[in-house]
Amino acid sequence: MSDFLKAVEAPVNPNIPELRPGDVVSVHVRIKEGERERIQEFKGTIIRLRRGGQDGNFTVRRVASNGIGVERTFMTRSPRIDKVVVERHSQVRRAQLYFMRGLSGKSARLKQKFN
Repeated sequence: MSDFLKAVEAPVNPNIPELRPGDVVSVHVRIKEGERERIQEFKGTIIRLRRGGQDGNFTVRRVASNGIGVERTFMTRSPRIDKVVVERHSQVRRAQLYFMRGLSGKSARLKQKFN
């Protein structure tokens, strides 16, 4: 049975680095529009990270125009993700940053973590 599960399992995407909640990332996603395919960038803060092996995913939140928050969830092993660039690490004390949904302006900033 385990051989069957390994055959069905999606391969690990090598273009995704080690991620942590609070990281500001730029996710480059391949989008198909009719016959054409292009790459769209989604830049924001990781507010949720589920490791979960095969079903692992992460949620990225950004503030669009007029202060409207947009969240998008990406599968960690998705072949649609072209690359993920970690732009900065933030110092956070919890695993899920759902409190960021209620914040706006300067209070929505996270303290930068220097390695």
